Amino acid sequence: MSSSGIEKGVVTAEAEAPRGNRSRFAFACAILASMTSIILGYDIGVMSGAAIFIKEDLKLSDVQLEILMGILNIYSLEPSSFVVPFSWGLPTNYPFIMVGRFVAGIGVGYAMMIAPVYTADVAPATSRGFLSSFPEIFINIGILLGYVSNYFFAKLPVHLGWRFMLGVGAIPSVCLAIGVLAMPESPRWLVLQGRLGDAFKVLDKTSNTKEEAISRLNDIKRAAGISEDMTDDVIVVPNRKSAGKGVWKDLLVRPTPAVRHILIACLGIHFAQQASGIDAVVLYSPTIFQKAGLKSKNDQLLATVAVGVVKTLFIVVGTCVVDRFGRRALLLTSMGGMFLSLTALGTSLTVIDRNPGHTLKWAIGLSVTTVMTFVAAFSIGAGPVTWVYCSEIFPVRLRAQGASLGVMLNRLMSGIIGMTFLSLSKGLTIGGAFLLFAGVAAAAWVFFFTFLPETRGIPLEEMESLFGSYTANKKKNVTEEGQEVVEKH
Repeated sequence: MSSSGIEKGVVTAEAEAPRGNRSRFAFACAILASMTSIILGYDIGVMSGAAIFIKEDLKLSDVQLEILMGILNIYSLEPSSFVVPFSWGLPTNYPFIMVGRFVAGIGVGYAMMIAPVYTADVAPATSRGFLSSFPEIFINIGILLGYVSNYFFAKLPVHLGWRFMLGVGAIPSVCLAIGVLAMPESPRWLVLQGRLGDAFKVLDKTSNTKEEAISRLNDIKRAAGISEDMTDDVIVVPNRKSAGKGVWKDLLVRPTPAVRHILIACLGIHFAQQASGIDAVVLYSPTIFQKAGLKSKNDQLLATVAVGVVKTLFIVVGTCVVDRFGRRALLLTSMGGMFLSLTALGTSLTVIDRNPGHTLKWAIGLSVTTVMTFVAAFSIGAGPVTWVYCSEIFPVRLRAQGASLGVMLNRLMSGIIGMTFLSLSKGLTIGGAFLLFAGVAAAAWVFFFTFLPETRGIPLEEMESLFGSYTANKKKNVTEEGQEVVEKH
């Protein structure tokens, strides 16, 4: 690649000089890509409190309310490039709000499918887990901002408060529209277009050394079927016209054992993340606290703000340790903690429900505490690791489509939970609903333990070699000398 001062993978003396500050560019790209998640997070957080006042102001039934709460995730299954700012406005009635949710949903869906894959593409292997966790961090920041917005705007008259809560959601969209202009294209997409020179420039800015950038470029070329001898800045990619053909067939109809294992792992982890009830807690925290015995709306919203603070703090912890302790350890620890918290929460709420007219301080305290421990356990593992794991395990040719299937299932399950929780709570009691979620968490722990191999530190182009046995028995490590070994757990 003549324009880069590199010829056929030979590293010059200048190229060998370490430039650790270059990883800051990858950090900046990850932040910009992940800012889209603030929009989703704010919507989730703000609706938890706004719903109280929307129901009162517009005289909605429980069914109308829960549909309103969860419908954005269903709309997000049809992603598009629509922007979100005008989806909030000043809604005057239920149909108007639903139209706004539709516009917001398709915009959020597009962003949620792109951000994790893009971040994994630009991030070096040593910090991929950390950077790929950013979407979940920004979701939690958005949730916390939504909770805080609820608390302060709740002091306004009912007909104004919830409208201000929703209207503030336009601000992150405007900031994102400006910031996205500074983001480069994904290096893997550039390679597939034959733009090796541009791809190397991006990799050079997101790698610690030029040697690392060359190695990453060669890995991408190898995965794309491009010879390492092809080093011009612009090349004609072999079989480019047919590069996108057969992707869905290879992914769904006739996958290899490794791809089938990867697909099941991706769908399983996304299903478990949402079916274990996180959105029930995040969306309906005020309702849960009301059922637990907190009577005033102010106390319910203040406790909900505490949920947001705990969730955000622990997501930062999870993000900082995901590359140190690995994906499996965090997932298993997280899901185990979620199971224990959900079991205690379901039990305490059942006790409170069966003793009407009695103030059981221990049960109230246990309910509030276990809500906090549940979101903490989720945020340290299942929250960030789901996006990290599923954005890195697919082969480069199938990555975008495979990851999008996981996101679609994630949003579908989130929508189902959001739109059925009130009805489920009436059918099973609210305690019974959380005991059901505890059962899902227990099953998820077994699935993670038996099915998911560790992926920490493995280059994206070599990830496929870990899968195919339909177990977690294989684990590939990279020694200090760069030699790869396969070990049994």
